[in-house]
Amino acid sequence: MTEESGEKPLARDVLDELGDDRLQELAGLLGTDASGAHKVVDDTVSALSGGLRERAGEGPDGAAEVQEALAETEQPPLQGAFTLGGLGGLASGGLLAGLLSKLSRPVAGAISKKTGLPVANVTRGIELLIPVILTVLTKRAARKR
Repeated sequence: MTEESGEKPLARDVLDELGDDRLQELAGLLGTDASGAHKVVDDTVSALSGGLRERAGEGPDGAAEVQEALAETEQPPLQGAFTLGGLGGLASGGLLAGLLSKLSRPVAGAISKKTGLPVANVTRGIELLIPVILTVLTKRAARKR
């Protein structure tokens, strides 16, 4: 999804969803400033998107896994007692949350090396970002319905 198709880049939507307060919270968690947190968001979204594309290219099983995970975001969100974890919570993220969580381990290491931030901080930052990414993807899918 590019700006050419009329849709903002995913990282921009994630930053908008985070807002300034949560971006500052992320910066504190990472041990950096807002600019550094912004860079981590950009790098994380790019790396996770690339990881999904890579997984989809690993043959029929990988493609099916990614397709099924993304299809879940197109389903109406669960209501009531089924919303464990709240809006965008990992517990309500299903297959896509699990897939992003698996991909996040190597992503955290790469971002840590790139930024010089401690890998533990980057890992916690990515854990904070995954529910936000899920929320953005779900909102995008809802707009397409």
